[in-house]
Amino acid sequence: METKKTIYELHEEHKTWLNKLLFYKDELKIMADRITEVAEKNTSNEVRSLADYFHNQLIIQKEQIDILNHDIKSHESYLKAAVLKNPNAIDQEKFSDHKKHRESIAIFEKLFRELREELIDFLSKWM
Repeated sequence: METKKTIYELHEEHKTWLNKLLFYKDELKIMADRITEVAEKNTSNEVRSLADYFHNQLIIQKEQIDILNHDIKSHESYLKAAVLKNPNAIDQEKFSDHKKHRESIAIFEKLFRELREELIDFLSKWM
């Protein structure tokens, strides 16, 4: 059976997810700085190759953040349109749960944690 939620519940989840994505975007900048720092101190081919690998992974993660941001903001626009369409009954109206977004965020966070752990291992070895 499909879960239904109020517009307020969906909006709160959107805000939470967007704030998390901002945090992850900031963390990507910090990670990139650490990778650059290690690459500048170590000129071996192995370190350079790993630094390139991690920089590429950060680019991919940033792209995923941008996609998730877009999807969440699009869903927020859909909710806003629903409010404009029927402002008097919006408090009683229930919307389909945004299960797809929740799953996408969960997958992103899992992959981000794995990348962070892999990067920490690299940094601890070469810093």
